[in-house]
Amino acid sequence: MSEVTPVDFNGYLEAERLQVEEALERAVRKIERRDDVTADEASAIRYGVMGGGKRLRPILCVTAYVASGGCRSASVYDLAASVELVHAYSLMHDDLPCMDDAELRRGRPAAHIEHGVVTAVWGAAKLIPLAAIQALEAARLLGCEEALARSVSKTLMRAAGGGGMVGGQWMDLMSEGRALGPEELNRLHQMKTGALLAASLEVGSVAAEASDKVRAALVEYGSAVGLAFQIVDDILDETSSSEALGKNPSDAQLQKSTYTSLHGLDSAKISARAEIERALDALATARIECDELTSLAHFVVERGR
Repeated sequence: MSEVTPVDFNGYLEAERLQVEEALERAVRKIERRDDVTADEASAIRYGVMGGGKRLRPILCVTAYVASGGCRSASVYDLAASVELVHAYSLMHDDLPCMDDAELRRGRPAAHIEHGVVTAVWGAAKLIPLAAIQALEAARLLGCEEALARSVSKTLMRAAGGGGMVGGQWMDLMSEGRALGPEELNRLHQMKTGALLAASLEVGSVAAEASDKVRAALVEYGSAVGLAFQIVDDILDETSSSEALGKNPSDAQLQKSTYTSLHGLDSAKISARAEIERALDALATARIECDELTSLAHFVVERGR
């Protein structure tokens, strides 16, 4: 495969992001038509889901699907949208007064500031089962047999649940004001950030019926990229302003352990790069040749927000 130049990669990211935005718009419109979602909740969901962002997770999902032998179609972007629905839920709840108490997200008021705490809580909570439905229906449209379609949805929900993202959110909340050791901090972030990011790739590879070897390598890649992503987040919180980040860097205010507080800025940067090398080694071991995944890994450590 030919090398992806920086200009080509930026074009790739933008083209993929636009496809993801269209899929998210389709998903939100379906949610707005549901009888079990109130108008206020639907408004908060639209605000939280369609508020911009890098769309890294759904782009990874599509890229993994294609790297596993699948072909691009509207349905694979609909599948990828299910991952972003879960991510949107996590951000809406992360910002709540009882969590990070953040007023800013992606350069605008957080969902609970714009729509009220109760509406933001309920709207976001409904995104979890709605994401499961979205994944199941998209997998069916991709031609997955029923057992496989259910496996795709279960893969996403397993990463979102108590053993993954939600469990990591709980650990994060319970760690406020308490110094964590390196292993505990790694476990927290592997659950809170890494689980969903790894699931983004696993969902794509499962839907494409990838071999166990390819699937395991993509999960390993996602786990490493997810940890690198969190380390870079901690670095940016330390070195950037709220205006530059588009959000409140609140970990220090909440007395949470971070990679920079535990290891220092320089060591954190080295650790982030080491995780990217681990991600690329996973691809090489499974002989997955995908320039886009290589570039996405480097993008995680080179991003400015």
